[in-house]
Amino acid sequence: MQVGEVQLAYRVWGEEDAPPAVLLHCLGEDGEDWRGVVGRLAGTHRVFALDQRGHGHSDWPGEYGFAQWRDDVLGFLQALGLERVTLIGHSLGALAALLVAAERPDRVDRLILEEVPPPLPADPPQEVPEQPAGPQSFDWQAEAAVVAERNAPDPAWWDAPAKVTAPTLIIGGGESSHIPQHHLAGLAERIPDARLVTVEGAGHLVHEERPGEFLAAVNSFLAPRP
Repeated sequence: MQVGEVQLAYRVWGEEDAPPAVLLHCLGEDGEDWRGVVGRLAGTHRVFALDQRGHGHSDWPGEYGFAQWRDDVLGFLQALGLERVTLIGHSLGALAALLVAAERPDRVDRLILEEVPPPLPADPPQEVPEQPAGPQSFDWQAEAAVVAERNAPDPAWWDAPAKVTAPTLIIGGGESSHIPQHHLAGLAERIPDARLVTVEGAGHLVHEERPGEFLAAVNSFLAPRP
């Protein structure tokens, strides 16, 4: 699908008339990363798993940033005519999802953020790792862009959580994650309607390492509220 200046690839599961859910993967992955949990999600939702720019089968334009990943998602929703969605993101995808929900709260019905990097300067600053030899499944310039913006994020991003109106679930992987878990707790406090679930021992890849516990938290959150 053409979205702005890039073509974005995506996968879709579930019944056409089911409520839509959009999944946003982490750095270095693509929509296939959700295969372990998408079957359960597709039982209740029409699930769209996006390859974000610079990843998988989407275009690799060489220009990256969280604002661009955010705008790609908004363009994707517009192109498919998805007015309100459940938005689920992991790591890079979670921060993009948070920015989407802050920019256009009218488009997000429920928000799920797995191991979301806080929009605060990394401490200590990160360094771009050396590019591995051989072909890569994603554009290494995306890695450099993420590191740069993690070290010096847009200060306005810290105001984003307060603009989110969707009920929000934040999922953390416990102390074995490289994401400081107290930052996730602080983020949950800044979002008006948010809850935090910690899956101890899961680390950064909660939906991969503990798919059952991940799905239990997600399904409980998505269950109709009384």
